[in-house]
Amino acid sequence: VQLQASGGGVVQPGGSLRLSCTASEFTSDYYAIGWFRQAPGKEREWVSGLSSSVSGRDGTAFYADSVKGRFTISRDNAQKVYLEMGNLNAEDAAVYYCAADTDSLGLIVSNTPDPYDIWGQGTQVTVSS
Repeated sequence: VQLQASGGGVVQPGGSLRLSCTASEFTSDYYAIGWFRQAPGKEREWVSGLSSSVSGRDGTAFYADSVKGRFTISRDNAQKVYLEMGNLNAEDAAVYYCAADTDSLGLIVSNTPDPYDIWGQGTQVTVSS
């Protein structure tokens, strides 16, 4: 049971990237999925989250104020959750992690790391001119 984050890379300020979170051996749409990031010397920071899609919809999205209007989280099937990132700046540079909370029935999207019990390995996002 694991998650894998991918799609990171080097982008110029103002540019865009799409990160993917792929679940293996479990169905991620049953659970709340969160995206976090951690820059060197800083604590892990919640970026965005998506509740489960078991209600028949794709889930409800939540965003940190720092990324609201620039990032979009979405789910396209039971195994993939995306984070579309636009208008990137130097403060967005970090290692990005996706995580699943398998204990809340997917109804609660936490903005702290503690409830998330399955974590991907992280993907590096570098913003540089």
